[in-house]
Amino acid sequence: MTIVRDSFYINGEWVKASSPDTLEVTTSGTGELYATVPAGTVEEANSAVEAAAGAFTAWSNTSPKERGEFLMRISEKLAERDDELALIIANEVGMPLMLSKGIQVGLPTMAFAENATRAAEYEWEEESGNSTYVREPVGVVAAITPWNYPLYQVSLKVAAALAAGCTVVLKPSEVAPINAFILADIIDEVGLPKGVFNLVTGLGPVVGEAIVVHPKTDMVSFTGSTRAGKRVMQLASEMVKRVSLELGGKSANVILEDADISAAVADGIFQCYLNSGQTCSALTRMVVPRSKLAEVEDIAVATSAGFAPSDPITGSSLLGPLVSAVQQQRVRDYINKGIDEGARLITGGTTPPEGLEKGYYVQPTIFSDVRTDMTIAQEEIFGPVLSIIPYDTEEEAIAIANDSAYGLAGGVWAGTDEKAFEVARKIRTGQLAINGGAFNPLAPFGGYKQSGIGRERGLFGFEEFLEVKAIQHN
Repeated sequence: MTIVRDSFYINGEWVKASSPDTLEVTTSGTGELYATVPAGTVEEANSAVEAAAGAFTAWSNTSPKERGEFLMRISEKLAERDDELALIIANEVGMPLMLSKGIQVGLPTMAFAENATRAAEYEWEEESGNSTYVREPVGVVAAITPWNYPLYQVSLKVAAALAAGCTVVLKPSEVAPINAFILADIIDEVGLPKGVFNLVTGLGPVVGEAIVVHPKTDMVSFTGSTRAGKRVMQLASEMVKRVSLELGGKSANVILEDADISAAVADGIFQCYLNSGQTCSALTRMVVPRSKLAEVEDIAVATSAGFAPSDPITGSSLLGPLVSAVQQQRVRDYINKGIDEGARLITGGTTPPEGLEKGYYVQPTIFSDVRTDMTIAQEEIFGPVLSIIPYDTEEEAIAIANDSAYGLAGGVWAGTDEKAFEVARKIRTGQLAINGGAFNPLAPFGGYKQSGIGRERGLFGFEEFLEVKAIQHN
């Protein structure tokens, strides 16, 4: 049965959409209609901003402890509905259900709980000389989020902003919006004061731009493509608004001569293919010693075979479909581009996986002998496509890793952690893992260069939503 949402959450109430226009959400595994949501108008976006502005003074003056209590209740309610949310996101995005519960729901639940604790424990004032430094919420936040980790990206912005004392207008991705409606249901259920959180779905050029340019919006927090991020930055600059941008990536996984090749390649395949490659920090460039190229290829092809796609709801594979027909065609076009530019296709390709002609599936694909001037080595594909790039010297490996417009994430594998750390220091990205270092949900996440401005997660992500005031005294 198709899910139908026909209202926006504005000023503490569900408000029927003024326009009959709707946006369709499809099931990634079959391509069938899954849900419809209303297409918001500029007027509805403006109403949401006005509601957030009207609620700001009272919310920002609410004690941090009380704000934290609201956030903790939201976290608890998310945990209660984790099975429902995992199924929704598996359908919307295509991440296999076995991964969706822990990643797509578990991380958002943790984000609300962590920000609840931080709000209550944070040192909001400090003394220095004859000054008191006071940290205050930046104001009304326009939060614009993507579809690949939809609830997590929403939570990273909303939880931190609310903990800081800001009010929020959220425009989630229209490709995977149902999870955001569930969050709004929960927020309504816990009794968050009216206007503190507002939700309007719609298209970026309509609703997104409206909340960015509204004079009562103080900050824009955006996650998405670099192209769209540039547009957000351009619009926000007209009123000198604070902007936080988490954009694209083309992250390199540098494997040194003395590394454990088997472990490095197997882990690298997983880091590339997680969420069908629909991860901005995916390690999509594997930079390997030329002397080990044949060995790397053999391990990579064998490992890739274990990622044969299957239905995200009923299947047992770690790899599901892509999010949409548009994304499927985009990835296929990049695979063809790689072939046309002379990269050597060693597994995968553009034909649908056997038995999965319906839905938005793409075979796990690997190219070798990729040069840094090739399109597939420079542009973000956002699919299960790995480029293996050989090098002759360590200096060349580092240069290849840095030969990108992006600088979001990366990996380094070496015989010792000390050596891996030494090389990691030379790679210009916001985050790296050495020798398979585990994901840390509290570590700051963001990028150098065209991967963005600012950081999300943990203390650094929280402080993005604060202003600093210095009060001098005798």
